[in-house]
Amino acid sequence: MTSAQHHQFIDRIGDDGGAILFADTAAALREGEALHRAFRPDIKGDYLAYMQRMAAEGAGLTQLFDAGEVRAIAVWRSYLTTYCGRRFEIDDLVTAEGHRSKGYGAIMMRALEGRAKALSCDAVLLSSATQRVGAHRFYLRERFAIVSFLFAKPVR
Repeated sequence: MTSAQHHQFIDRIGDDGGAILFADTAAALREGEALHRAFRPDIKGDYLAYMQRMAAEGAGLTQLFDAGEVRAIAVWRSYLTTYCGRRFEIDDLVTAEGHRSKGYGAIMMRALEGRAKALSCDAVLLSSATQRVGAHRFYLRERFAIVSFLFAKPVR
């Protein structure tokens, strides 16, 4: 990845929400890989190559780093829609299992909302699987509203 891709694709924040500078994007991705794969076990093969393909398609990744470890990860993207203007969509938002309920999710959400504002987005949206009741409570606490159903059909 080039330096320009680094700045567009991956951000790292601390437990105070402030930016953390780092030099090696591949190393940063490797540090968060286990957490991300635990949340998304269907990511097969070379994780770095997969994430680079996502970056090429406009995705961004934010890591919350604390005490020498990636504690939370978010994958997001921004695009224009006909129904809500410029949309900031969060694909993935996960906090490490042993570190939930420590405020990391709220810190991450503030950082993502700041990114959405910086990108002139009109709305922040995310999908959450129906069985993730604990996550739903968090999103509702964060003042998200349930505004639609998401229908899915495999194309295979």
